[in-house]
Amino acid sequence: QVQLVESGGGLVQPGGSLRLSCAASGIIFSRTTMGWYRQVPGKQRERVALIRSSGGTTYADFVKARFTISRDNAKNTVYLQMNSLKPEDTAVYYCNDGGLIWGQGTQVTVSS
Repeated sequence: QVQLVESGGGLVQPGGSLRLSCAASGIIFSRTTMGWYRQVPGKQRERVALIRSSGGTTYADFVKARFTISRDNAKNTVYLQMNSLKPEDTAVYYCNDGGLIWGQGTQVTVSS
């Protein structure tokens, strides 16, 4: 059974950094495109970044040059390094493997 467990969120001041982690199980991780998404109450979930099995990456325009997605296939874990955080980055962040299963997410709050 697929399980995705996000961690690393928290409260950070504008301009600060956080590193999110997502541990995956129940999938052939090394062959799977993984993504980070975020959602704020009352809005649709939006994609933040993708990383393919090849290591190729795609970013939403609103995070380019600030966020970096990476993966460690030995640990079945995908990461999101978030720098230069802005208040509008406040959201619950989720990872996903393109399937129907979602984890509980991790809250990121950017506020002074």
